[in-house]
Amino acid sequence: MKHTALRLSALLVLSLAFNTAAKAASSTAWEPVGPPGGDARSFAADPTNPKHIYMGTLDSWIYESQDGGSTWKRLVKLGKSENLVLDNIVVDAADPKTILVGAWILNRPEGALYVTHDSGATWSTVPDMDGESIRALVQARSNPKVMVAGTLKGVYRSDNGGAHWKQISPPGSNELHEVESIAIDPAEPNTIYAGTWHLPWKTTDNGSNWRNIKQGVIDDSDVFSIIIDPKLPTVVYASACSGIYKSENGGEIFRKQQGIPNTARRTRVLMQDPVNTSIVFAGTTEGLYQTTNAGASWQRLTGPDVIINDVYVDPSNDKHVLLATDRSGVLQSQDGGASFAAANTGFSQRQVQTLLVDSRNPATIYAGVLNDKTYGGVFVSQDGGSTWTQQSNGLDGRDVFTLQQAPNGTIYAGTNRGILGLGDDGWDDHGKVVNTREEETTKIVKKKKVKVTKTVTEPAVMLEGRVTGLDLSGSTWYAATASGLYTSINQGSTWQGGPVSGHSDFLRVVSSGDITYAAGRQFILSTQDGGKTWQSGAMPPNVPVLRFLVTSSDGNLWLASREGVFYSEDHAQSWKQLSSLPFSNVDGFDFNQDTKRLMVTSANGTLLMAIDPVKKDWKWWDIGWNVHTVHTSAGRFVAASLFDGVVLQPKASPELAADAK
Repeated sequence: MKHTALRLSALLVLSLAFNTAAKAASSTAWEPVGPPGGDARSFAADPTNPKHIYMGTLDSWIYESQDGGSTWKRLVKLGKSENLVLDNIVVDAADPKTILVGAWILNRPEGALYVTHDSGATWSTVPDMDGESIRALVQARSNPKVMVAGTLKGVYRSDNGGAHWKQISPPGSNELHEVESIAIDPAEPNTIYAGTWHLPWKTTDNGSNWRNIKQGVIDDSDVFSIIIDPKLPTVVYASACSGIYKSENGGEIFRKQQGIPNTARRTRVLMQDPVNTSIVFAGTTEGLYQTTNAGASWQRLTGPDVIINDVYVDPSNDKHVLLATDRSGVLQSQDGGASFAAANTGFSQRQVQTLLVDSRNPATIYAGVLNDKTYGGVFVSQDGGSTWTQQSNGLDGRDVFTLQQAPNGTIYAGTNRGILGLGDDGWDDHGKVVNTREEETTKIVKKKKVKVTKTVTEPAVMLEGRVTGLDLSGSTWYAATASGLYTSINQGSTWQGGPVSGHSDFLRVVSSGDITYAAGRQFILSTQDGGKTWQSGAMPPNVPVLRFLVTSSDGNLWLASREGVFYSEDHAQSWKQLSSLPFSNVDGFDFNQDTKRLMVTSANGTLLMAIDPVKKDWKWWDIGWNVHTVHTSAGRFVAASLFDGVVLQPKASPELAADAK
């Protein structure tokens, strides 16, 4: 009775939400709720308050912390896309309300320089740097008006606090370009070091003349980071793909440092302790290393699975260290790096691929993520998204493409390496494949050879490939995989299958009553006998690639693609397009059993569409996020975003109520 009352309450709230008129959209942005962690890229602190820290990310967001990095809140999303990499933040030493952010666009040779003069309330781009892919940005210690930027085109300098810039490296140079790191002499702002994707360079006259300072550096070394000892500027450290180097004569000669293994030599950042300059931290792709004797020896402080993008050492307390990492977000140490703990409260940059709301407890949400290895897998919230815990024991770093719940309540995951089920002690492999084949033999019957056919059971193997679709709704279970379509008639204990009708790369599988549809990117099949025989369906005209396939409560089949939304009333033999939708390029599509609506989102914007599959009309909201999966949890919509984790519809939103008609 309690479960029924909860479900009725949830449906009442959802019915109110769906009274929103098609021509009226809510401007209430949904709330990001986790899971915590993800990719953090860069730090910068307020020079007047080292506990006030800014953090850049991989997807256009800047976060802010007022307590030294223990908790975070979103400050601003820069630009209009999801792929701005914010690797460089400078808080102006002369005016901490002025913040400059160097950005580059993922997989494109472009970027911009953003600036705020009111602590992040408003932002603009700097015209002189429009289109520049900014990979390094530094302010001179001795003169805060001087700033230097490294871009794919070369080195740029500003002498008026970042308002105007000019290139100080030779334009069009075939050597001094693709600048990844910059350092300015702490006493002499005209002395600048530049690390490129090839070798390091130096100028002592503000760029009038440059020379390659490669002596001692292995040829063709990507120079990721350069730091200069503030107390002894002739001491220079540089990190490259070939290792860590140190010069004691201003870069005239570098000597390679020993103690960091070859596998960890992609050192993305070097950071000197501001109190004890003999201590240097090296953030690598295989953990954090530290020297306490100016490079004579190095020790690893974290596990090799920690990929580090930036290091922050608190100048007011050098025992306080922060790491910006891939996958694990922010790690914090209060003992100089001897131990680290996650500090991701308020920070979520997870790529959530799939969501599941527990059918027996709608306040319990499961989120499956991609690309985070042992720091990812599956996260679960038992309070409607307020708090999350990782539940990945047994996944062994797998990416999770789909989560489904069996009628008995068990949760199953389709991953990049097979099917797993969630038990009391974690995830167990449920991808045992036992195929049979018919073998023709002969036997002697009354002295005559007679051909007979017998069933041979092949040796059991484990399903190891990508599984992107699971249908566990009926007596026969289905799995859509990269190696074929598989069925199970014993609740996943064993599976049978492989390629079907010449097709092996399956993407989706969905059932409606006695009929099941299975599809790849360019084909659709159907069965009405539990997978024993399959019939070919048609793709909609002018749709080269299928993205989603779902059924609605009236039994019709729906397909979504880059070209839009289509439906079939004759089991995929013919199709009609829902042409009234205001967008195409669909990247989220599912049928919501609670609301009886098709939930549709597009990669091109932040609109959520709800389609009535019978009337073929729709309603919409602008939810403020790019999302691709929408479900209902305890009376509210919950969605998986492209890069920002899970977002949740606000409770009792006044704007939604005002929009209702």
